[in-house]
Parts: sequence; C-alpha cells; structure tokens
Amino acid sequence: MWIQLILLAGVAAVAVTLTRSTADARHQAVRRVLLVGFVLVAASAILYPTFLSHLAALVGVGRGTDLVLYALVIAFLSYVATMYRRMKMMDRRITALTREIALAEVRLEQAGYPTARTSASPSDPSPADHTTGPPERRP
Repeated sequence: MWIQLILLAGVAAVAVTLTRSTADARHQAVRRVLLVGFVLVAASAILYPTFLSHLAALVGVGRGTDLVLYALVIAFLSYVATMYRRMKMMDRRITALTREIALAEVRLEQAGYPTARTSASPSDPSPADHTTGPPERRP
C-alpha cells in the first residue's frame, strides 16, 4: 500500500514537472495530451498491477515488467533522437551567431572603431576609455 502512494506521488511530480514548459502552444498541447495518457496508464498500473500482465499477454509479451521495459527503451530512444535534433539546431544557431559577430567586428575595425579584439592589447587603456566611435548599445 505504501509503495503505491509513493509511486503515485512520483507520477504526480513528473506530471507537474512536464507541464512547466516554455514551448509553443502546439507543442505544449501535444505534450499535455501525452502526459495525461502517461498519468492514466501509470496510475492504473500502480493501482492494478495485474493490468500490465493482461496487457502484455494481449500484445504477446511474456510479463508486464517486460512490457514496461520495452516501453522505456522506446521512450529513451525517442528522447535521445529529440535531444540530438535540438543540439544540431542549437549548433547551427551558435555557428550563425558567431559568424555574424565576427563579420560585425571586422566591419567595425575597417571603419576605424575599436572592438573587443583591438582594445584588449596591453598598450591600450581600458575599453571604457575610448571616446571615439558610436556609443555602445546594450539590450
């Protein structure tokens, strides 16, 4: 009985954690639908342990625990694939931003304005002492 309460609390904690996302509305809606399905299946498996054994027999798996293991493997692989896509997209964004920063610094140097690279030399005073050039814009 105690283990059921602990497991249900764990499922609730995962549900709360997954609903606190900053994704767009469509992605958030899909995530919430999947989350409701996860909570219902997890709660029913905790409250009625024989449910998984019957479900496993229906799909041709020997035991309910094996079915849970297979589902976790699929969930893990989908997570890895999703994170790989996100990392590749982030790498592309970082590369594009780095290129833009480098090009902007070159343009400033060619125009005669100090940049972070040119003002870092030991003979120059601190970058804040430069009075030539446009004022710095900060977001």
